[in-house]
Amino acid sequence: MTAIPNRDRAPRIATRLVAPMLLSAAIGSLLLAVPPLRGVATRIDRLHPAWVLIAVGLELGSCLGFVVIFRLFFDGVEARTARELAWTEQGSGALLPGGGVGALAIGGWLLRRTGMSTKSIVDRSSALFFLTSAVNVVALVGAGGLLAVTGGAGAFDLVRSGIPILGGLAATAAVLAIPILIRRSPHREWPEWLIDLAAGIDRARRSLRAPGWRLLGAAGYLGFDIAALGATFAATGHPLPIAPLVLGYLIGYLANLIPVPGGFGVLEGGLAGTLIAYGAPATQATAAVIVYHAIAFWIPSLGGLLGFALLRRRLGGGEPVAQRPTPSNRSVTSSATPPKYAASTCPKIGFAESA
Repeated sequence: MTAIPNRDRAPRIATRLVAPMLLSAAIGSLLLAVPPLRGVATRIDRLHPAWVLIAVGLELGSCLGFVVIFRLFFDGVEARTARELAWTEQGSGALLPGGGVGALAIGGWLLRRTGMSTKSIVDRSSALFFLTSAVNVVALVGAGGLLAVTGGAGAFDLVRSGIPILGGLAATAAVLAIPILIRRSPHREWPEWLIDLAAGIDRARRSLRAPGWRLLGAAGYLGFDIAALGATFAATGHPLPIAPLVLGYLIGYLANLIPVPGGFGVLEGGLAGTLIAYGAPATQATAAVIVYHAIAFWIPSLGGLLGFALLRRRLGGGEPVAQRPTPSNRSVTSSATPPKYAASTCPKIGFAESA
């Protein structure tokens, strides 16, 4: 096990809070200063507190769902360390520009300090990413189908429901084609990152073929977060039907690809704009999204900062953190390279497991 470096060299995640706090203040100032936005500020002031508290509880449930599914793929890490790593990744995703990309980078950096090899980190992180993404695609296609059935027969309704369905199915086909392509040409010199990507996809598929209760964490991670957004809409007095809510959430979150700290401004615009396109009233949608984003930002951020502080203290003190996978879960998340990739991965340099 390698200890985490000293404070001067470790990433200063806490300092990342400064930019989101300034952006939050700027958004609040705009709501009060710009006349067309004052209606949004008034709507926020009149939110039902009980629904806001429910949204907070649902967001906490979403974070706990990620902890559960994280431990499915990183079962070789001691339980307390895995929980702290999961919270740290969520905090990084909320704080850093680019969301999940920054979270993967911080998570990989910390996992290396638990003694896990780079290959295993990439493999398992890819599997975690693809499994949670698969839940997103299922929700996207399901909500699109539900809207097609219940939203009417107009051309606009068919476009709003058909595009998400086609996009979700196309993305699924493209992802599933990667390991098939590599298996069909095992002697080709594939890029190492593509081989690891394919291994992660297959690891995610194996987890579905041997289902356990921790798979519920992936559904809870997404479902509770969408429900938190739905609760903030209910707080405005205008709850949304499930299909527009799910579609607006999943499509609107694409705005988070724009690298802004905390996603402030861009996520509000993406979510509110998409939800309005799916029938939400503009004022209520903007108010609900602003409150939702505040909740979805601060809960994982504060939990991540706490998890990171605990993790640094324990790893810096030289406490043991790694354990070998137990026989009961090795079949699902074994770190061994799947046989189908043996021909491609054995000649590669740097893929050997480290102690």
